[in-house]
Amino acid sequence: MSYTKATDLLRLADMATARFDGVSLQEITEEFGCDHRTAQRMARAFEAAFPHAEVKDDEDRRRHLRLPRSDPRWLQAQGLRDSELAALDMAAQRAERDGAPDDAKRLCALRDRLLAAMPSSLARRTEADAEALLEAQGFASRPGPRVATDTHLLGVLTEALRAPWRLRVSYRGARDDWPRERLVEPHGLLLGTRRYLVARPAVGDGIMRRFRLDRIETAEITAESFRRDLDFDLAAYASRAFGSYYGDDEYGPVTWRFSPEATATARQFVFHPDQSMTEEPDGSLIVRFEASGHLEMAWHKLPPEIRTLT
Repeated sequence: MSYTKATDLLRLADMATARFDGVSLQEITEEFGCDHRTAQRMARAFEAAFPHAEVKDDEDRRRHLRLPRSDPRWLQAQGLRDSELAALDMAAQRAERDGAPDDAKRLCALRDRLLAAMPSSLARRTEADAEALLEAQGFASRPGPRVATDTHLLGVLTEALRAPWRLRVSYRGARDDWPRERLVEPHGLLLGTRRYLVARPAVGDGIMRRFRLDRIETAEITAESFRRDLDFDLAAYASRAFGSYYGDDEYGPVTWRFSPEATATARQFVFHPDQSMTEEPDGSLIVRFEASGHLEMAWHKLPPEIRTLT
């Protein structure tokens, strides 16, 4: 067995231990980018390497592999790799940059807890290697202005989302001369250059709305819980905006045409999560999606060799 295959089996063992129902063949194909036959061969090799593994079929006759998670020595034996520790550090920095300080603190706490489970000599070596890796990879915050994070407000919103509780907010809209009190039911947070609370009015039409966090003057958790809209998809809702701005009057189909000279470069970009690409007979590329935010589309900087027609 090659070294690569051995490390793949160790990664598969991690998955089989971490997941309560075990890992399926479909999940193996997705994780390792292999076909179904290769996933079956990996499963057989896994069963041979770990004879105490549990193998069971679910209601749909899909096979799952599971390792007991009662022995903490598995974590200590594998250790924490420098690349994994560096990834946690970078994720914490990104969370801090994107206005999610609570997430940054939780990632740092997870990092410390994992290191605490390691032998001290291994922990010190891993930290030193991870620090070197971070320096080599580099990390730079996105330049340009952004709204300062109100950590107290984010804490209130996070707590309301977790329960969930209704929120009473004092909000100053773009056309308001003074803030108005609103009772809303929070469904999510959109973090980025601008940050939004996605919520629906507790009384009214029930349509989800975006509330800019920098315009929320106060937020108070009420003692009233509510039932979340189970059909609401935050990712789909966020994709209705090209960038930060969203307006119903602008939402609609968007078509970009890239010249034949720019097609190869344009194919390297994901301009929108729901985009479709069509290559024309003359070699030009048509990109289609639906979104609002025409000004942000105009501001969107592309490599100089790309020319667009809208």
